[in-house]
Amino acid sequence: MLKKLLILLIFSSVSYAQLFPVLGEQRAGISAAQFLKIGVGSRAAALGESFVAMSDDASALYWNPAALVQFDKNQLMFSHNEWLVDIKHQFVGGVYHLTDVDAVGIAVTMLRVGDMKVTTEFAPFGTGEYFTFSDFAIAVTYSRKMTDKFSFGGTVRYIEETLDKLKMRGILLDIGTYYWTGLGSTRFAVAFTNFGNQLSPEGEVMLAGNRKKSDWQEFSPPTMFRLGFAFEPFESENQKLTTSIQLNHPNDNSENLGLGAEYTYKFPELGASFMLRGGYKFNVDEQDVSLGAGVKVPISISEFTFDYAFVNFGRLGSVHRISLILGL
Repeated sequence: MLKKLLILLIFSSVSYAQLFPVLGEQRAGISAAQFLKIGVGSRAAALGESFVAMSDDASALYWNPAALVQFDKNQLMFSHNEWLVDIKHQFVGGVYHLTDVDAVGIAVTMLRVGDMKVTTEFAPFGTGEYFTFSDFAIAVTYSRKMTDKFSFGGTVRYIEETLDKLKMRGILLDIGTYYWTGLGSTRFAVAFTNFGNQLSPEGEVMLAGNRKKSDWQEFSPPTMFRLGFAFEPFESENQKLTTSIQLNHPNDNSENLGLGAEYTYKFPELGASFMLRGGYKFNVDEQDVSLGAGVKVPISISEFTFDYAFVNFGRLGSVHRISLILGL
């Protein structure tokens, strides 16, 4: 039954993708706030970002707001991402369970690029001045179990992007669902993220010839539709293998498919767990293989999780992520 269900999901994903034109690079560059497309958490990154149906920690604040009620501990999460070309990407999030069936969370995302030279038509090697680029987002999430098998969640996110003297601000929404089918451990999840109005910069810059410019083009936010499926093909008292598959449909690129697998080994005498992870993304330029590992150990009255991920970006190099989760 599980094999048939998996085959049906893959067939449905392919059929769904055909409903949309696979334009690839022809759609690239049509949306703003690209930092919102950088995944959060080492665990998700190691799984090829096939994570909406596996989310069961505080990184669900980014991936699927409905998954905040898929774990019962209150959590704090810190994630550091050494992104491409020396870009620093940080994430801090917290989840608090109000009751057994609903939870709230708050998350802050920051991205910063080092100082860059100001160049003009007449000073292509720099004017002696410098500028910087940074991104900031703060989000509030609410999630609720509607039944013992179905949960729903939503996020409101404020974003701010700064490029020297220009600023772009906006309010975006995420919506997510999570559903346990009742067939073994199989579950489906759907997340629709970064939905909102057109975004446009604010501010004035001085061009050559003492000309001023203050009117700017509008861009759409980086809206993403994700459909995921996960289950455990093997599970015993101390070992577990979890697999996932996920279809991603961004509004500014072609559809892509992610696969992920996570092996967990528990040490009952220590109350600890060790995880090995791997993933692969199809139809994504430069990005393909991802690997990672994690360890979960009890500390006093809390639970500490450390995760690491390596992602290969081909000619662009590799990316390293580390994440810390404190369960209270």
